[in-house]
Amino acid sequence: MSNPTSFWKSGHKPSLFSAFMYFDISFMIWVLIGPLSVVIIGDYDMTPVQKANLVALPVLGGSILRLVFGFLTDYIGPKRTGQLGMLLTMIPLVWGWKFVDSLSDLHIVALMLGVAGASFAAALPLASRWYPPQYQGLAMGIAGAGNSGTVFSTLFANRIAQHFGSWEVVFGLALIPIAIAFIVFTIFAKDSPNQPAPKKLSQYAKVLKQRDTWLFCIMYSVTFGGFVGLSNYLTIFFNAQYGLSPVRAADFTTLCVIAGSFFRPIGGYLSDKLGGIKVLMILYTGAAVMLASISSLPPLYLVIGLLFAGMMCLGAGNGSVFQLVPQRFGDEIGLVTGIVGAAGGLGGYALPLILGNLYQSTGSYTPGFLILCGIALLSVIMLAIAQLDWKKTWIGEGGKARSV
Repeated sequence: MSNPTSFWKSGHKPSLFSAFMYFDISFMIWVLIGPLSVVIIGDYDMTPVQKANLVALPVLGGSILRLVFGFLTDYIGPKRTGQLGMLLTMIPLVWGWKFVDSLSDLHIVALMLGVAGASFAAALPLASRWYPPQYQGLAMGIAGAGNSGTVFSTLFANRIAQHFGSWEVVFGLALIPIAIAFIVFTIFAKDSPNQPAPKKLSQYAKVLKQRDTWLFCIMYSVTFGGFVGLSNYLTIFFNAQYGLSPVRAADFTTLCVIAGSFFRPIGGYLSDKLGGIKVLMILYTGAAVMLASISSLPPLYLVIGLLFAGMMCLGAGNGSVFQLVPQRFGDEIGLVTGIVGAAGGLGGYALPLILGNLYQSTGSYTPGFLILCGIALLSVIMLAIAQLDWKKTWIGEGGKARSV
């Protein structure tokens, strides 16, 4: 039975901290356009669909690049991949700061911010490869709590833009933390000696032929996709539905994001103890109930509580999914992390488009949230069926790691 003291002794703390910091700052930058979107519309007038598309583009870019970073992580190691990612992240920040003159330019910057989102595929393997199977849920949960970088964006981006009278300066100031993270990461991060040998592309293709790969993709597109999609879109939702100012709307988004961010490691920890399957089924059900309740568009104070609880379920669900993934794909964790992470990103790309398009066509957010509720319920059914086969082959009781 695991305990915290054994966990801290079993791995490499500097690498775990470095992975968290890299992911945290990268995540902050990845979702920067979400809260800023309600400020940017002052310069570029947009329809609800155009706003949804703008905040979804960084997530799409991240989804595509996670596959590339997943391959690089297994081939050149997570440390070099992370260093490359941080250097490339500086390009859209400089562009957004100095060279945006049109909505088309902004779309390019938004898409290029996906480099920051791809950090997931390097940060999580960097952390998890240092830890034995029974602690990987917690290790990946701690590194993955870099989702909390979203909090910095929602809390400070619009305040900085308001203070300086410019949203562009936010991109310039974001260069400071990513530069600091690069230095810390370069000094302290270390690749685990348990790196799997680089494989040929033909071997990676075998992973994509396995049903479980796609099941994990679907599971993560709901938990992570729901979290990052709502993180990007809630400022628009609060602004449009409840008439809140950009700063106030982002503040309430921050409250909801905190729940999703800080419950990721708790989801990983509970999954280590109780089993990822048991925990995930509870969390999917909880998310469905919350989304159904939100669809009634209750008063502001109530919707914030519901969103907080719903995001808590989605965030903890991220940790639960990645308690299961390394048990099933230990040797290919870098690539599978990239593939599953890409699917999560695609879920996050789709969510704002669902809400934005249905809001524009119906004038209400109710249909969009009801569809999201239905997706969560379908996930419960899918997991219930899948685990019948899993427990016969590679998984322990309820989703716990099998004893070696």
